[in-house]
Amino acid sequence: MQSSPLLLEEPIRMASILEPSKPSFFPAMTKIVGTLGPKSRSVDVISQCLEAGMSVARFDFSWGDPEYHQETLENLRAAIKSTKKLCAVMLDTVGPELQVVNKTEHPISLQADTLVVLTPDQNKEATSNLLPVNFSGLSKAVKNGDTIFIGQYLFTGSETTSVWLEVSEVNGDDVTCVIKNSATLAGSLYTLHVSQIHIDLPTLDNKDKEVISTWGAQNNIDFLSLSYTRHAEDVRHAREFLSKLGNLKQTQIFAKIENIEGLTHFDEILREADGIILSRGNLGIDLPPEKVFLFQKAAIYKCNMAGKPAVVTRVVDTMTDNLRPTRAEATDVANAVLDGSDAIVLGAETLRGLYPVETISTVGKICAEAEKVYNQDLYFKKAVKFVGEPMTHLESIASSAVRAAIKVKASVIICFTSSGRAARLIAKYRPTMPVISVVIPQLKTNQLRWTFTGAFEARQSLIVRGLFPMLADPRHPAESKSATNESILKVALDHGKAFGIIKAHDRVVVCQKVGDSSVVKIIELDE
Repeated sequence: MQSSPLLLEEPIRMASILEPSKPSFFPAMTKIVGTLGPKSRSVDVISQCLEAGMSVARFDFSWGDPEYHQETLENLRAAIKSTKKLCAVMLDTVGPELQVVNKTEHPISLQADTLVVLTPDQNKEATSNLLPVNFSGLSKAVKNGDTIFIGQYLFTGSETTSVWLEVSEVNGDDVTCVIKNSATLAGSLYTLHVSQIHIDLPTLDNKDKEVISTWGAQNNIDFLSLSYTRHAEDVRHAREFLSKLGNLKQTQIFAKIENIEGLTHFDEILREADGIILSRGNLGIDLPPEKVFLFQKAAIYKCNMAGKPAVVTRVVDTMTDNLRPTRAEATDVANAVLDGSDAIVLGAETLRGLYPVETISTVGKICAEAEKVYNQDLYFKKAVKFVGEPMTHLESIASSAVRAAIKVKASVIICFTSSGRAARLIAKYRPTMPVISVVIPQLKTNQLRWTFTGAFEARQSLIVRGLFPMLADPRHPAESKSATNESILKVALDHGKAFGIIKAHDRVVVCQKVGDSSVVKIIELDE
């Protein structure tokens, strides 16, 4: 019998469930990615989102023009400045996403057991019997009996706003389908997904490349969410493209797994990508419902063992229109945390939802509660066993720092780093306490001008579970030349005290380079 990922002290006091959660500076160790849009783009709302726990802002280019997103980003920067909360930027590509185009934006009513034709002729008007699509090769990709799903922006799962179709006939470029359920499609754009079918379109098309090379390069994006990643070559191609765009060679690529092709090539994609986004909306259509949770658990485990962030989508869909999640959704968020997720993505819930701030706050609270019963001891043993022996020098230091912190009940781990790698390795072992990653800027030159690195590295840790960055003064070295050089440590400790995560008499584990050696030390604070 397998050990449980859940750790509950026996006998558990049921009354403790009714006790209010204690507030803390860090709402949760698990990070929250918020998609900014019409309901969440003002400085005031973004500020509230940051205070509620959002650490990464996602910009979805499947809708809206660069100018619109630039205005939103400027508001984000103003909110960061006013709240003094760091926030990373993620650009989400469109990729080979099939869409139904409704230029009139009039609602379209579809009746069950009637026929509808999907046509590549986008000049035609969308009606109850005819839906123009943006892909001319649809008729060549499908056959009789195939399943097609259509919904607005993100699949809601609600049968009143999304529709299932079954292909009944292919005639030239047109595809005739039987409507399986009655629904009303509202808005100008709906996503179309064909279950388990290869779509012969590039993962990174020319429109995506234009957005990345202009908007993305101009704003030094931290993360690129590569939609519909199907092969490792998709990631390599995107990385080669980014490498030609100046600072974007530092941008991390998160492969978005959305269909059977991505699932089939998961291991090779994971080796190439910097992180993985499990797009459960589309996967839930490609996979039988009873298989979705298996993929989630297997994929997150693989990410955890590789030390790469695993990000889960589609957890509280109903909060788009409601103030509280359903019981199933609340449990789903907790299970994502117990499975080992680094971050949760909120899409429609914050983009066009009525309660963006409340959604972030609610998800953060659920994550924090789940983290309290996460079986870190079991996970730690699995991670150490997976790495095997002999460990690399850095891996050994990271695992030792976490083990020491847990044994002495440290309140925090402080790690000095210039690349962020050491801090990410510590976070890989899922310590029960926060890891303050003190990123030391490095002075670099391209023979034309001098620049400091460090900002990218600090922001990119904002998607890693348990990792909280602090950009240090560049005058402090990352590698102390003597063990007595404690100035940078004092700055980090003062930072922790100011935010209430370090108190008098607390124990703190410090991971730092001294000369050519990596050192893990335990310090106990005075008054």
